Amino acid sequence: MSVEFPVVSFRRRIAAVIYDAIAVTAVVYFAAFVPVLAAGGNALAPGNPLFSLYLLAVIFAYFAISWRRGRTLGMQAWKIVIVDSAGHHPGWHAVILRFFAAALVISLGGLGYLASLFDSERRAWHDRWSGTRLVPDGSTARDDS
Repeated sequence: MSVEFPVVSFRRRIAAVIYDAIAVTAVVYFAAFVPVLAAGGNALAPGNPLFSLYLLAVIFAYFAISWRRGRTLGMQAWKIVIVDSAGHHPGWHAVILRFFAAALVISLGGLGYLASLFDSERRAWHDRWSGTRLVPDGSTARDDS
C-alpha cells in the first residue's frame, strides 16, 4: 500500500535550510566556548582534531534531536515536518543516515537539493537515501511517542 504525501516547494525547503544554517551557526558559536572555558580560558591549538569532532557532534545533535522530534527551527518557521514512509517522525537509523547523506549532498555543492526540482515527490537525495520526506505541517505527520 502506497501512502500519498503532499509536497513541500523548493522555495520553502531552501528557506528552511538557510534558516537552519543560521541557527546551527549560532549553536556552534556558543558551543565552541565550552572547551575553551574547560581549558581555563586558554586558546585551543588551531586544527585540533578533537575540537573538530566535538563541533561535528554538536551539529549532529542539533539536527538529529530536531529531526527525531519532527522538525528543526527552520522547518518550524516554514511549517514543514519530516516524516518517514509511514508518516511518522523518523527513527534513529533514518536520522543518522540522513545526516551523513545531507553532508555528502552539501559537499557536492547542493546537487541533491537541485534534484528535488525534478523529482515527482520533490525529494532530495538525502530524503530518498534515508527514507524520509518533508511535508507541510499538519498534513500527515504522526508522533509515535
